[in-house]
Parts: sequence; structure tokens; C-alpha cells
Amino acid sequence: SAVVWQRTRVREPDTGLIRLVDSSSSCCALNPLLLCRQRVDRQSRRLCSSQLFAMSAKIPAIVSNRVSDEAKRMIDVVAKFVEEDCVPADPVLEAQIGEGDARWENHPPIVEELKAKARALGLWNMFLPKGHYAESAGWTNLEYGIMAEWLGRSRVASEACNCAAPDTGNMEVLAKYGNAAQKEQWLKPLMEGRIRSAFLMTEPGVASSDATNIELDIRREGDEYVLNGQKWWSSGAGDPRCRIYIVMGKTDAGNKDPYRQQSVVLVPAGTPGVTINRMLRVYGYDDAPHGHGHLTFTDVRVPVSNMVLGEGRGFEIIQGRLGPGRIHHAMRSIGAAEVALDWMLMRVNDERKKPFGKLLREHGVILEWIAKSRLEIDAARLVVLNAAIKMDEQGPKGALREIAQAKVLVPQTALTVIDRAIQAYGGAGVCQDTPLAGMWAGIRTLRLADGPDEVHLQQMGRNENKRAREATERIQWQQARTAELMRRHGAQTAQPGTRIRHSRM
Repeated sequence: SAVVWQRTRVREPDTGLIRLVDSSSSCCALNPLLLCRQRVDRQSRRLCSSQLFAMSAKIPAIVSNRVSDEAKRMIDVVAKFVEEDCVPADPVLEAQIGEGDARWENHPPIVEELKAKARALGLWNMFLPKGHYAESAGWTNLEYGIMAEWLGRSRVASEACNCAAPDTGNMEVLAKYGNAAQKEQWLKPLMEGRIRSAFLMTEPGVASSDATNIELDIRREGDEYVLNGQKWWSSGAGDPRCRIYIVMGKTDAGNKDPYRQQSVVLVPAGTPGVTINRMLRVYGYDDAPHGHGHLTFTDVRVPVSNMVLGEGRGFEIIQGRLGPGRIHHAMRSIGAAEVALDWMLMRVNDERKKPFGKLLREHGVILEWIAKSRLEIDAARLVVLNAAIKMDEQGPKGALREIAQAKVLVPQTALTVIDRAIQAYGGAGVCQDTPLAGMWAGIRTLRLADGPDEVHLQQMGRNENKRAREATERIQWQQARTAELMRRHGAQTAQPGTRIRHSRM
């Protein structure tokens, strides 16, 4: 007779996740990964920990001697924390966020639990580069870049280490350009992880890829600035812990220098006149509670002391902010690409999946996908690390070309790898049973955020084209030199086919 399997839905009290318990077996299926948790016994868990070998050994040889021994040890700590604590906690984060409008008020407890552990391990505020900020944890851009790759393997890891965007960029703004009072009021609680922040630059009514178009009006009236206008894609504005907006707008629209028209002011969240109209979705994901806000400013008043650095200094500030942020995004994207490759490897070796009688790995195109992904990830990583080194040596302004290269190349590379993994999974790749669809949606935005690819490519093309005269003159000189040498040696250029004689039939 057939065996009838009876299953019971049980909500786990510690995570809130639903698991299906088989009444005739100890095996269970746990959403969203559908793994049999009770098969992971103590021995296999110990094996998992022992296999977290020295991740610092994977640092590319070309940069390894630039990474301090202390940083290498910390990279191992970061890797272990991400792989053993953060990645398993990602589904818990999703479950604790919940459903419906309540998600915008929830702060998942798992985040605070991980933050406490990260601080105990010394994994806190690692992003501020050594030698540039008094508040720095002591790592170079290169060293943190390698750490950021590991953080990119988990949704919760960056926040757990207080290294999540947009707070990182906002903290850099305050650390670099803020005065003592602004640092005390806003930088200190941000660095302590007690509050969060948002950066408001992009606007719905203008082509914001050209930042000179930004038109939110900032007008001085006595001891106050009055703000009027709209902002959107204000990431982080939905978080209930968001306490401060860093806002870019126009203080001097009539200035003949378009790069001196803009300024940056600090606007506390909840200031009268600030309205959150809605939260924008990214390919259907609203990223609650973090969110991407569409905000309106109507006669919003802040004290003159909230101006950052001074009127007309907005472009200087955003360039200082966006350069390092692009490197952080790029390295986290490398981490996401590595995760996608791991998932692809798991899928193509799944003994249960045999299209046309063969494992996926036995189909030639699959191994080509794997090989190309490995090549592309490793090449993209070197581009980013090169930019990080240039920033360490010359600062963000001296590394504009290298930063732009990384900003354009890495998201495209990561998307290609993720897309291959999705293709390997078929229907499972585009639904919630794997992290791939969400990863693709998030990284696709990076081709627009902090400036679309086309703007960076246009600028890179213009800069590269400046070499045209020098390149032309060098080639023409070499050609003239060749002609001189040919005459001196009595040589002639042999052209193929000049002595061919066809027989007559």
C-alpha cells in the first residue's frame, strides 16, 4: 500500500520562519531554501567552520603586498562573520520585516543582534580610509575594498558592520566637510549606529544625470534657509531610524559658473514641510523598511548653521562623497557575483536535475558560463582594487578615471554572471526560492545610481580622446622614421600578391 505522508506547518519561535515537519520522519523543509536542517548535525557544522579557510589567501597576488598583516587577519574575521552569521540570517531578516504596511515601522531584531557581534569582533565603521579621517578604523581603501566584497555576499552584513549605504557616504561628508557642531549632532550617532540617514540629490522633474540641473530651491531668509522642491530615489528615507537628510539644492541659480550654484544642507527628518509622498519600487521590490522615497519640500526651514562647508560648495561635496561610494558599491557587487557563481555551481551539479538525461554541467555551454564568469569576476575585481590603490595614493580626485572604470564595468559584469545563474536555475531563478532575482534587481540600479553608465563613458571617452593629437604625432613620427630606415637600407615594403603569375588555360 502507498505511504501517506502527513505534514504539519510549524512557525519557529526564534526566527518566525515556517517549516514543514514530516510526521513520519525527522526531515523538514524550511523556506525559502527548502533545506533539511536536521541533516546538518554537529559534525557537519564543525566541518563547515573548518572549511572557512584563510580567505586572505585569496587576495590577488598583484595587491597582496599592499595589504597589511593586520588587515589580512581582519579579512578572515569578516569572511567568517559573513558566511557563518550573516548569510544564514538573511532569511531571518526577511521574515522579521514581515508583510504589509507594518514593514515600514519594523526594525528586525536580528540586525541589532548581528551589530552587537560585529562590534565585539571589531568589524565596525571599516569604510573611512586610513590617513584621511580622524574617525578612521585604520584600513586603507584597498583593504576595506576587499572586506566590502565579503559584505556584498549578504543583505544584512553591511548594516551589521555599520558600513551600509547611504550612511557610509553621508558619514564621509560629515567627517570631511562638517563642522564640530554638525559632527557632534549627526556624525557621532551615525558612527555609533544609533540612527540612519538619507542622501537627497536626484529629482523627478529634471535630467538629474546632469547635476547642474538640480533645482530644489534653497533661499536664505535671515538666520534660516527655506527649501522648496522635490526629491526622489532618496534611499533610506523610509527607515524609521532615519533622522537626517543630506540635501543638495540651488542657492545661487544666477551664478555664471554652473558648478557654484549648488549647496548642501542638513535637514532633520520630520522637519515641518517635509512630506514623504511614496516609496518607489525597484522591479517590484520596495526594499522596506529602508525604501527609496519620493519627497516634497514645502517651505521647509532649517537654521543657517545647517549649511555644509558653505554656499556654492555642493559639487565639491558630492564629488568627495560619490567617489568612494562607487568603489564600495563595486566591491559589494563583486561579492554578489561570487554568490551567484556559487549558486550556479550548486545547480549544475544537482543530481536531481538532468535535462535530456545529463547533468547540467555535462552540457558544454554550462562549463563555458562557469569559466567566463570566473574570468570576468577576477578581471573586474582587479579594476576596482586598482581604483582603490589610486585613491589611497592620490585621493578621489586623482582617481577619477579609475573610479569611473570600476563604476561602469563591475555592475555590468555582476549582472552578466547573475543572469547566467538565473538561466541555469530556470523558473527557480526568477522567483523567491533563490536570492538571484533580488540580487539582479538591486545591482541593475547601480548602472543608474551615482551617475548612469553613459555619463561616465562619455566623460571617459572625452578624456581619452584628448590623447588623439599626441597619439597621431607619435604614429606619424614612427612612420617617417620607418621610411628613413627603408631608404638607408635600400629596402622596400613587400606587398603580398604583386608577383603572382596566373597560367593561361
